Amino acid sequence: MLRIFCKSKLHIVHITETELEYEGSITIDSDLLDAADMLPYERVQVLNLENGNRFETYIIPGERGSGMICLNGPAARKGMVGDRIIVVAYAIAEEKEFSGKAPLTILVDKQNKITAIKNA
Repeated sequence: MLRIFCKSKLHIVHITETELEYEGSITIDSDLLDAADMLPYERVQVLNLENGNRFETYIIPGERGSGMICLNGPAARKGMVGDRIIVVAYAIAEEKEFSGKAPLTILVDKQNKITAIKNA
């Protein structure tokens, strides 16, 4: 049986921009994507710690080293600059592939620079 597992997450990153007049998605610094094993156009869930909003979208790669976390299109209505969010990527796999594994978790500072990587 296939199950859905939390594969990796950017834990408490800060929204740096919002862009309502855009097709939609979340733009994320490419350095953060690499660290979290997330790919451009991958589906992710976004959890906003400030207002409780939860939504799904896809990733657009952002400039490396920029710390950019930008909510685009309709997602721009789900958070404000400075809000703390968690970005979660999932994997579909057999239970034996994930049994006992914790998700790869990327921790950052207030400028979205990596401070720690857990379960790597």
